[in-house]
Amino acid sequence: MDFGLILSGFFRALGQTGDRRFRRVLLIGVGLTLALLIGACWITFAGIGWMVGDDASLPLIGEVSWLNDLAAVGGLLAMMVASVFLMVPVASAITSMYLDQVADAVEDKHYPGLPPVEGVGFAEGLQDTLSFLGVIIAANLVALIFYIFLAPFAPFIFWGLNGYLLGREYFTLAAMRRLGREGANQLRKRHMLTIWAGGILMAVPLTVPVLNLVVPILGAATFTHIFHGLAAKRG
Repeated sequence: MDFGLILSGFFRALGQTGDRRFRRVLLIGVGLTLALLIGACWITFAGIGWMVGDDASLPLIGEVSWLNDLAAVGGLLAMMVASVFLMVPVASAITSMYLDQVADAVEDKHYPGLPPVEGVGFAEGLQDTLSFLGVIIAANLVALIFYIFLAPFAPFIFWGLNGYLLGREYFTLAAMRRLGREGANQLRKRHMLTIWAGGILMAVPLTVPVLNLVVPILGAATFTHIFHGLAAKRG
């Protein structure tokens, strides 16, 4: 496991966040994420309002007017918790859609002279994105059982599971640009522990509100560096 390569890639990615192409992808990603969360909040609050109404009556207490406010606060807290889990598929989707732009910016600055890449076609990229979304959502739904029954270890289960899934996805997308799907899979299998550790480094800040908005861009850039480092060792 190469921790030095992981940390080097992360800090080099962090140092490039002022790049114009990084900022563009970041703004698009933040906009898409906020739109999703606002839409989810609106649906949640509208449903709560419909179920509770403006006023409600409780046995022995009578009519109360604060039940709607209490339900709204509870819904907001639930959405904040849910946003942590929503960010995992959102991060993967944003990375899949815009990785080429981030990777091009990284390679132009740190790996000049590389031949241009054709990139992944839209249809293939969309298929990969939807397939991975299905896997990551299903995996996290199954993991809910462990989160409940092993509550003290829930953060570590979350980081380990999503670190593996995100590392696998980020690295494959970065490597496919240069090696093709088969070459990317072979290199990933040889360095799975390093890639998993890099994925955990991305999964941890996904649980931190606001900070998790920059994870897709940092993840794409970090794994572009990790790919080039591992490919150089292979060569």
